[in-house]
Amino acid sequence: MRVAVSWLGEYLDVAGRSVAEIDAAFVRAGLEVEAVHDLGASVSGPLVIGKVLSAEELTGFKKPIWYCRVDVGPALNGPEGSRGIVCGAPNVASAAYVVVSLPGAVLPGGFEIAARKTYGHISDGMICSGRELGISDDHSGILAFSSLPSGLEPGSDARSLLGLDDVIFELAITPDRGYCFSVRGLARELASSLGVPFRDPASTYTVPSSTDEPPHPVVVEDTVGCDRFYARAVTGLNPAAPSPEWMKRRLQAAGVRSISLAVDVTNYLMLELGQPMHAFDRAALTGPIVVRRAREGERVTTLDGSDRAVSVEDLLITDDTGPIGLAAVMGGATTEISSETTEVLIEAAHWDPVSVARTARRHKLPSEASKRFERGVDPEMTAVAAEAAVRLLVEYGGAVADPRVLDLDARGPVSPISLPVSLPSRVVGVPYSRSVVEKRLRDVGCTVTTAGEDELWVLPASWRPDLTDPVDLVEEVARLEGYDNIPSVLPPTPSSSGLTDDQRRRRTVARALAEAGYVEVLSYPFVAPSIHDAFGLDADDPRRSAVRLANPLSDAEPEMRTSLLPGLVKAMLRNIGRGQRDVSLFEMGLVFLPGAESGPAPRLGVDRRPTDEELAALYAAVPSQPRHVAVLLTGDRDPAGWWGPGRPASWADAIEAARTVAAGAGVALEVRRGDLAPWHPGRCAELVVDGRVVGHAGELHPRVVAALELPSRTAAMELNLDALPAPEVPTAPVISPFPPALLDVALVVDEQVPAGEVEKALAEGAGDLLESVRLFDVYQGSQIAEGKKSLAFALTLRSPTQTLTAEQSTTTRDAAVTNAATTHGAALR
Repeated sequence: MRVAVSWLGEYLDVAGRSVAEIDAAFVRAGLEVEAVHDLGASVSGPLVIGKVLSAEELTGFKKPIWYCRVDVGPALNGPEGSRGIVCGAPNVASAAYVVVSLPGAVLPGGFEIAARKTYGHISDGMICSGRELGISDDHSGILAFSSLPSGLEPGSDARSLLGLDDVIFELAITPDRGYCFSVRGLARELASSLGVPFRDPASTYTVPSSTDEPPHPVVVEDTVGCDRFYARAVTGLNPAAPSPEWMKRRLQAAGVRSISLAVDVTNYLMLELGQPMHAFDRAALTGPIVVRRAREGERVTTLDGSDRAVSVEDLLITDDTGPIGLAAVMGGATTEISSETTEVLIEAAHWDPVSVARTARRHKLPSEASKRFERGVDPEMTAVAAEAAVRLLVEYGGAVADPRVLDLDARGPVSPISLPVSLPSRVVGVPYSRSVVEKRLRDVGCTVTTAGEDELWVLPASWRPDLTDPVDLVEEVARLEGYDNIPSVLPPTPSSSGLTDDQRRRRTVARALAEAGYVEVLSYPFVAPSIHDAFGLDADDPRRSAVRLANPLSDAEPEMRTSLLPGLVKAMLRNIGRGQRDVSLFEMGLVFLPGAESGPAPRLGVDRRPTDEELAALYAAVPSQPRHVAVLLTGDRDPAGWWGPGRPASWADAIEAARTVAAGAGVALEVRRGDLAPWHPGRCAELVVDGRVVGHAGELHPRVVAALELPSRTAAMELNLDALPAPEVPTAPVISPFPPALLDVALVVDEQVPAGEVEKALAEGAGDLLESVRLFDVYQGSQIAEGKKSLAFALTLRSPTQTLTAEQSTTTRDAAVTNAATTHGAALR
């Protein structure tokens, strides 16, 4: 919102206030000042008012040129009692008073003025247009005035006449303070912050009562979407009547383009009073105006020329021809004000903020009107704004006011808010007396009455729809008393034992994966429903049952993730698209799994602490959010170099990543054959801890790889970190002083037998003397039977009390092999 200090000065006393003081006052009121524009700084040097004494047209040129004698005051005139200036504007010959920039002046854009010879004459200055001074876009002619305000004469500084002595404040308005999208609202806030009286511009108008006969028939079918509709009309408007210069300057300062008198009046009053209005060409209306919801298949052509298909949720303004405007967003092209309009119907209504916001977003059509209505507009301003518009059109457009008035008011009563007097002090922590609380609430327009010794009844002002709860009133008291008067007191910090066990585990796991060559990524938890089909999930797969957001950041991704893999896939594709070929990523984060018993969350108030029952209901509605860890890898796991060829990543690396996580978490991991989408059925492993499946790892299914456009043989692992049991308290290992016995065994088993199962059988058979067992070779070839494979294990045996003899080592090895033969049919090779 851009506002000129001179405009604010009409409603409060800012005389003698510096720009810094006004800036600080806005900030105290909770308004962010984004920029301050000093208009006077755009023009430097002599800029004065001149009187055109004569204008001689020069001949022999391709365009009309005049040589003018201009009186710029005794102090600035030349020896001839005036200055000679060459001008090519068509309206200079008929001008009485003009704006002259004399030599030494610098106009916007760094344009320096100097005396120079042109068209055979010395031009001792320049007669300026609005665009050359940066105050308008009009370059069709120079600024010309038939008379001067009192106190100004030729030679006077022209800045005050043009508004170039003004300062523009550019403010960022928060969504809850829609009333500040008006000069009226900003002036009220500034007056309260500076401690000076406020003069309400709305108080200068006397609003006529509704008449039996309306200026135009109107029917409001949806009184929820439009609870007040006010209309006035004027006739005999001069369509060529220009907007007054003071209005154009204020619109220009606010960043609004001047269009025509009727449109400028509605825009001006929207900026001044905060009430958007719409002006209809009454002659273009067919039948009564009807305010209703849209019907299936209807379309409307808006003022921007776009033909729009409307939704049944959109609120429309219609006549017998159909839709003639998107209510509170943008009018229709069929009834817009034209250069021939002489009859104007002025509509000022109060619209439902939610409906307006949804329509504006649905059509991607943010307008100045919708920006205000969706934040809340004062319903009392409808009649005031319409009356003000009629007066301006009568005064500047030669119109005649239609005495008929329409006021359809379906508003219900507003209930007061009960506020304990002590609540502001208890919430803010600063003692506020009863008188201070009452004064500050009255400063924001509330009506305050006593309800008891420690209770007030507060009726919010009509322009403050955001005040609905006691805590809203507390915020107003604290804001007006000054946030800077609230002391900064640090709460007592309880002693801490450092990281929790879960935090320590997460850090250890993340560090272990990073040390193993994985790069951590953080992805958004939002996914598209189509990802479930791309992953090949069955229709009854619980991972399809995702939490759907009511107001997603992107309509394409409205669901919360049930797996970390979609985010890793997007990160991998982004890296591959930028030239990376060997990618190893990991992520640790929450997934969201709604339970069958999850229902809608209760809406809790903010006036007290929730009860235990309310908290239990709230937590019951929140989906389960376990913390998962996942990896995704493709390309070479070991790079190629002078030492030899690279090794491509495979399903085994994904399983090894799971072992790394388990080791970091301090738990023993069992790996066995699994089958779960999106992994390849023949290359998928279940990750088991204490008999419970906690995750899966392996190679992604080829169909999934193709659907997601990933490189072939991409491998992945995902594991529920919260499902891992707490590790046992570590104890110092017993270090045996005796040497180990190192033995190798090669066992032939069916190719379907997992190596992990054979390894487990060897460990169980070897007993306590086994220190470690490690698979170091897998062979399938001509030297063993078809359908078989050879698994070679390295056994390390050690006794804590003696050096093992050859017989003891052989006996232990044979026991291990026998157990593998018994459980899996293994044969010693």
